Amino acid sequence: MDPNMLKRNELLAQKVIKGLKSRNMTGYYAATKEEALAQALEIIPEGSSVTMGGCMSAIEIGLVDAIAKGPYDFLDRHAYDDPREALLEGYGADVFLASANAMSEDGEIVNIDGNANRVSYIAQGPRKVVFIVGMNKICDDLDGAMKRARSVAAPTNAQRFDLSTPCSKTGACANCKSIDTICCQFLITRFSRHADRIHVILVNDNLGF
Repeated sequence: MDPNMLKRNELLAQKVIKGLKSRNMTGYYAATKEEALAQALEIIPEGSSVTMGGCMSAIEIGLVDAIAKGPYDFLDRHAYDDPREALLEGYGADVFLASANAMSEDGEIVNIDGNANRVSYIAQGPRKVVFIVGMNKICDDLDGAMKRARSVAAPTNAQRFDLSTPCSKTGACANCKSIDTICCQFLITRFSRHADRIHVILVNDNLGF
């Protein structure tokens, strides 16, 4: 990576971390995926029950593999015969692994969901939420973050899941009401009432969508 871009990301991350602190959330900066993995495992105590949604960023830094193979109780939703049973058990987990569809420089976190499992876990449920967020997700402000979530993350995920939505075909948000839409719920996490619940690891890399 260009040294100037590395410095730029580090300085921007410090601004985001300051914004998170003002919102009663904790931020960290990792210069590499390896540093991000080490930081995440430092936050998650051994023996913790851990669940997740469709968090590609956590997979990309090796966190999901480390949790599945390590001294943790990994509540793998794919191992359940009944998806609802997996969902309900996950609410009682110690840790939820998440990412963001977008974030503002001031520390507001934006997520869009189709089935509401991710956004409901983030809003309430597991005792701790650990976000893995690539610096590619950081936007100037909340409006920019909302635009990124709808115009970049949602179409990309719709295409990834081969859904029959307008954005899957055109790559652009049509504000649709398709039965396949994944834009059913929007969550803006702007403050945490509970100290030490939300942790955000900003990674100097392009992660997720």
